[in-house]
Amino acid sequence: MERTTSIDRAQIASAPCVLFAYHEMGYACIEALLAMGTPITALFTHEDDPNEEIWWRSCARLARKHGIASFTPEGVDRSWQERIAALKPAVIYSFYYRYLIPESVLALAPRGAYNMHGSLLPKYRGRAPVNWMLVNGEREAGATLHHMVARADAGDIVGQRAVTIDDEDTALTLYRKLVPLGVELINEFHPLIASGCAPRRPQNVADGSYFGRRRREDGQIDWNWPARRIFNLVRAVTHPYPGAFVNLDGGKLLIWKARIASESGNRGAPGTIISVGDDCVEVATGEGSLMLLVAQFDGEMENTARTVFGAAARVGARI
Repeated sequence: MERTTSIDRAQIASAPCVLFAYHEMGYACIEALLAMGTPITALFTHEDDPNEEIWWRSCARLARKHGIASFTPEGVDRSWQERIAALKPAVIYSFYYRYLIPESVLALAPRGAYNMHGSLLPKYRGRAPVNWMLVNGEREAGATLHHMVARADAGDIVGQRAVTIDDEDTALTLYRKLVPLGVELINEFHPLIASGCAPRRPQNVADGSYFGRRRREDGQIDWNWPARRIFNLVRAVTHPYPGAFVNLDGGKLLIWKARIASESGNRGAPGTIISVGDDCVEVATGEGSLMLLVAQFDGEMENTARTVFGAAARVGARI
């Protein structure tokens, strides 16, 4: 982190912020702003969904600790816009907030409204970029701080940071790689934003890509796919996400962890067990084979794949 000068601190203190923030990225970026002495007049966040695995720290709890007013409306209607206007924000930030913020609200901040997005824009605009990057086998990820406009993730870029995606990464580990990048961007650029000197580099969204929200059914495995594609899906939606699965004997078999055994060749009919280890089960795919390591029948206990399959773990059996 670059040293913040007394001039920077004076500019920061003169730029009150309204935040729309959630998730671990939101928490970490709020911490960074507070460490700089940023005046935060209100936080808009979300109630936790009981159907999600909540692993991140609470932005609302952090706000309460620092005496910041916190609200959880389901969207920002006219009455909320009037209340935000009364706060006279110089800057508005969105850190992983899940609702689209109206353009009329963005216009309330004379020094700009900015969003932190978990990809290297203009690639992977839209929802769930971390999951989609893994599904698609990308080798590089990143975070982008950008000006907000009416169109999602389409505003001019303030700054970006990149990180390598490794085969060992899951959506959770990759997300945790991105959070420090977001903090770096806030530390570097908030003093410029507060002083009204935010950089801007136009995006060419036509050269990028857009992906929407992932659905549970997007996690279904097709054994005709290559081993690499199935492996990427498994790690993209493993815990804390709903998991990759196949429908088997009228139920659902969830695959929580796997590794590629072979990436080429025809190892057998796709979906056929071709070897059984002490803890794992190797399955033929459309190209190569996949070693299933941790699995679970829906409604039962998660365990090693060999244990979960039990007597059904035999060479030649179909999944």
